[in-house]
Amino acid sequence: MATTPKPLLLLGAGGTSPAYRLALLASIAAAYPVVLADANAPDWTRPYLIDHIPVDLTDTEATAARVKTYAAHHDLSGVMTYMEHHVVTTALLAQQLGLPGASPQSMEACRDKAATRRLLDMHGVPSARSVLADDADTAVAWAAENGFPVMVKPRAQAGSAGVMRANTPSEVRAAFDRARRETVLGLDAYGPQGVLVEEFLDGPEISVETAVLGPSNSRIIAVTRKRVGPPPTAQEYGHCVDAHDPLLADPELARLITAAVDAVGVTCGSLCIEVMLTARGPRIVEINGRPGGDLLHVLIDEALGLNLAQIAADIATGTRPRLQPIRARSAAIQFLYPDLTGALQHLAAPSRLTDRDWLERLVITKEPGAHVAAPPAATYDDRLAHWIVRGADPAQCAARLSQIEDALELLIAPPVHTTACSR
Repeated sequence: MATTPKPLLLLGAGGTSPAYRLALLASIAAAYPVVLADANAPDWTRPYLIDHIPVDLTDTEATAARVKTYAAHHDLSGVMTYMEHHVVTTALLAQQLGLPGASPQSMEACRDKAATRRLLDMHGVPSARSVLADDADTAVAWAAENGFPVMVKPRAQAGSAGVMRANTPSEVRAAFDRARRETVLGLDAYGPQGVLVEEFLDGPEISVETAVLGPSNSRIIAVTRKRVGPPPTAQEYGHCVDAHDPLLADPELARLITAAVDAVGVTCGSLCIEVMLTARGPRIVEINGRPGGDLLHVLIDEALGLNLAQIAADIATGTRPRLQPIRARSAAIQFLYPDLTGALQHLAAPSRLTDRDWLERLVITKEPGAHVAAPPAATYDDRLAHWIVRGADPAQCAARLSQIEDALELLIAPPVHTTACSR
């Protein structure tokens, strides 16, 4: 008779909207009883929890004290998070509780893009040349010396937030100001502040879901091909996972991933590693100390039959994860961004499309009346909808994504500009 596993502590639910997080939590809860540590337990999380520890996750010391008190009376199997904000605290708690996990130092190296670049360079891992710029003048001077274009990004953000391509000194200054605003308004409570200026890496971008099972023991779970929005931003407009992607068995990519993981010192965990496929070979863009977001776990399940959330949970509890694919097809997601700035009036999909057997989901994430911004001002929060399709190969998925996009009914009213009249 199978025994019920011990509870797993999850740091952070992911806000009040379940659009991007519910499936992750449901997958974890299907394998382990889940205890949530967060300020609140949103309504959508409650069916998947056995307990909730109310804590302010921005206060690491108070969180550690509260969790250790809880653990003294409850036998936990592991600690994990799927949120960028909490990877360092997760590692710290695992260490203090004597549970499996990466070291806090290695997670700090992942959160801090400047530290990541420094360690990669120290270990000879191909990446991008960069500088941590204290001010716009430093950013402009470095770009002028090293060559345009450059990429300007917040030091500790995620999901391409605040990342801008700059082709001229004036664009560097504008990108620096935007990245600094993202730093102040974004994850500054959880990571170091600052702005990074980097060499522009040209080529297709991928993300590599990676299971780290021990020192120098990194396994590629899946490869995601990204669709990036128009310059100057690096917003992600879509992703595709293909079970037959040749990069899954590419020895050069495997060596790069292992070398990058070893360079930052991660010996246990589930990582999302972003890579640029340049003409000079693959280059590391960044290393995220948690599974990929943007519903990549759904694509990986649809294409490969692998449960990314459960793989991460298994690693966090010291359980050997299942990494052998049981499906061999493709799956893709597309995000709808506004085509102009204004108030959303109408967004709908014809009912004839929503019952297609190849459409895994179509979710509208903005309500009529919401103010939305078009690129390049658009952010993650301006996404209007997303849809996931399955297919035999990437080409079929791309055609099906387009079929949905072409059928959507979208109306945005531009803002009304008024002119003040003097009396």
